[in-house]
Amino acid sequence: MRDEGAANGGGEGAKTFRLHNAVIPARPLEPALYLVATPIGNLSDITLRALETLAGADVLACEDTRVTRVLLDRYGIVNRPYAYHEHNADEAGPRLIAALDGGRSVALVSDAGTPLVSDPGYRLALLAIAAGHRVVPIPGASAPLAALVGSGLPNEAFFFAGFLPSRDKARRDRLAELAGVPATLLFFESPHRIAATVSAAAEVLGEGRAACVCRELTKTFEEFRRATLGELSAHYGDGHTVKGEIVFVIGPPGAAAAPEAEDVDRLLAALVRDMPAGKAATEAARQTGLPRRDLYQRLIDLKGGDGQ
Repeated sequence: MRDEGAANGGGEGAKTFRLHNAVIPARPLEPALYLVATPIGNLSDITLRALETLAGADVLACEDTRVTRVLLDRYGIVNRPYAYHEHNADEAGPRLIAALDGGRSVALVSDAGTPLVSDPGYRLALLAIAAGHRVVPIPGASAPLAALVGSGLPNEAFFFAGFLPSRDKARRDRLAELAGVPATLLFFESPHRIAATVSAAAEVLGEGRAACVCRELTKTFEEFRRATLGELSAHYGDGHTVKGEIVFVIGPPGAAAAPEAEDVDRLLAALVRDMPAGKAATEAARQTGLPRRDLYQRLIDLKGGDGQ
């Protein structure tokens, strides 16, 4: 990373971004390390603050310059990205800290989602904090949170555990450690290991435990496969070809599998015959574990908008 190339490649006049064919100037950034969340698939899932930061930063560090360049080109940002990843962190990290020491602003992005979540940016943030610099999160897309809210599993408490070990015994040992955690569990997983991981989870945690394999989030072929661990193990054990990035979500101990939509509708219809809509939604929430507000809205929709 050459010092003369570390500033915005197009100079002060180039610190802009494009949105709906309008060119928007980026406000000056104070010296700090900015941790910028980027889309996990759909490039429209970017915040205005993130675009301003990517365009205005003196130094833009990223996991893979080719991936980041696609996002920059989409929004007309001319800032030149520099690589910072696990293989060059020992060399690139001190250079980024030197830029901060020199009063410059540094933005860090990962290939997708929020930096520092299972990514080497954690080391850079520690260095920046130790050197007395501000660390500023720029919130946005997060694959674990997107998977959690789309899974239909309880979300009052959750535990993100990153990637499970690749070796079978270590993977099972880790699952056993997490078996009693009173929260929904979230893991990153690769497509070529998902079958083995689901099988191990079914054996260690029990086949009846509710789970969801969330694949290709926000992308064209987004999929939420909701079932018990036993059913998921049977599905992936049949040799189905799996592609794309995966978040594996497992409900807390004792969580039942999310009911089918038709079953929920039948339950609501039966309950509302004997009680007002509000009480019916409350009882349905108790029986299914689904959010009461969603069940109430579903009941209103089924009744054609009449909430009486």
